[in-house]
Formats: sequence, C-alpha cells, structure tokens
Amino acid sequence: MKQLWCAVSLLAGSLFCSSIASAQTSASGVLLQQMEQASQNLNYEFAYINVSRLGIESLRYRHAVIDNRIFAQLLQMDGPRREVIQRGNDISYFEPGLDPFSLPGNHIIDALPGLMFADFSRLGEAYDFIPVGRSRMADQMCEVVRIVSRDGTRYSYVVWLDVDTKLPLRIDLLDRDGETLEQFRVISFAVDEGVRNLMQGLEKANLPPSLSLPAGDKVELSWQPGWLPAGMKLISQSRRDIPSMNKTVESRLYSDGLFSFAINVTPADKSSSVQALRTGRRTVQTEVRNNNEITVVGELPPATAKRIADSIDSGSPK
Repeated sequence: MKQLWCAVSLLAGSLFCSSIASAQTSASGVLLQQMEQASQNLNYEFAYINVSRLGIESLRYRHAVIDNRIFAQLLQMDGPRREVIQRGNDISYFEPGLDPFSLPGNHIIDALPGLMFADFSRLGEAYDFIPVGRSRMADQMCEVVRIVSRDGTRYSYVVWLDVDTKLPLRIDLLDRDGETLEQFRVISFAVDEGVRNLMQGLEKANLPPSLSLPAGDKVELSWQPGWLPAGMKLISQSRRDIPSMNKTVESRLYSDGLFSFAINVTPADKSSSVQALRTGRRTVQTEVRNNNEITVVGELPPATAKRIADSIDSGSPK
C-alpha cells in the first residue's frame, strides 16, 4: 500500500510540475504576442546597435501609426547616410550612389530583427517559450524569454521585453552551442506622441514610386525534400534560366515564421563540388548527387542544412 501511495504521489507531483511549466510557457507566449502588437501599434523611437561578427552598426528607428497607417524610418547613424522609409505598404530605400526606389511590404526588415514582427500565435507548435526571469536593460526592467525550437534543429533567441511597454530592448540570436551570433541592443528609447508628430511630415513626402514585381509563373517541380524541421512550410517555388551560366535553376522557399531558407537545384557540371559555409546566421550547404547540384541556403545551423540537402529526392530539373 505504501508503494502505491508513493507512486500516486510521484505521478501527481509530475503532473503538477508539468502544469506549472506549461502555464509559464503559455504566459511567455502571451508576452511575445504583446511584443509583436506593441512593435506595430505604439509610437516609439529606438536608438540601438546591431552587433555581429561583421562588426557594429548604430541606427535609429522611428515608428508611428497615423490614421491607421504605419509610418516608419530607419536611419544609419554613422558613415554615408542610408535611410529606409515606410509609408503604409510601401518601403522606400535611399542609398548613396543609387536611384531611390520603393518596394511593397508590411514592415522594414533591414537591420531590424524579424522576430519583432513574427506571429507568435502560430509558432507554439514548433517552439517553446521559456521564461528566464527579469533583468535590467537600457535603464528599464525587462522580462526575459528564451525561444527554442522543440526539435533542436534551429537557432534560438533570448529576448528582453520592457515590463511596461512590452517593446524589445535586446534580442540575442544564439547558435546551438549557446554562442551569440547577432545582437540587437537598444541604448535609449522613447514612447510618446512626440514621435508621431515627428513622423507626420512623411504623409506628404515625395517618395519614389513602388516598383511592380513580375508575377512568377506557377511551376511543378519534380523534386522535394524528404525531411524538414517541424513547422517549416513551403512559401513559393520557381524555375528560372540563367543565361550567363547556361543553366536552369529550380528553387523552393520555406519558412516557419522565424527562420527561412531556400533549396536550389541545378544540373551539375565540372565546377560542382560539395561545399559548406556559414557566415553569422546564414549557411550555404552544397551537395552533388545524381548529376544535380543541390544547394540549401538560409538561416539554419550547418547540420540542419546538410540534413535537408541529404534528404532531397532529386529528379532532373526540367
């Protein structure tokens, strides 16, 4: 009887601990959803730095909502003036030595963590959101949350969220060994109507017209990956000719809402060889098999990129 009670007690304790962990993860998921909403709905300004193995860059980002339209400005603070402006669904680019141009988009992605705009309500199946505690950042108290893929095949994030506004004040991208690959770090910020007033001039600003992107032809490809990380979904696929190389390239683009990568298949030639390269978060993995050159390129650890490349059931590109 005593053994039975011990077993029951252990089971109850296990269920209790599991429910606590689940509740904490759920609460962290809610915090991350609030971060996404705050990033898109508040009027704010960030002065921040991006740190990577390529160096350090300092930037300023302003964001405002005026008459239900988003206006934003990203400015590089050092060196030649580089500026990106968002007005509604148009993103305009101003670079030294280049003619200004605009592209359609929902938010500025250059030099900002895509994590800020991710839809966390859809990421719970593939990721765990783990509370780490509280820490001070940019002179503000923050909730710290770690984002980890459940199958361990992707990089992870650690996010510091301002307790009051839920805006992200620091975001670290970590590799599978826990080493920091990239860091977004706010130095100072403001959340007030003054930012909105500064951005009102963009309503009547003369911005370059939006370029029309050609619609891609619908294609059916004869190959597909035999394995993908959990939660990865096909976004698009294409076939295009490269006259300079006298080759046809077939591509599939995948994303899970946080990370993305592409698989490219071309006919192999004498220059084709097995290669592996990683620069920061981006990996390029090339395999040669069945007279095809298979390349996986994107935001993946090298081991994951190789596993995807090895799983390709490659028919001959058409």
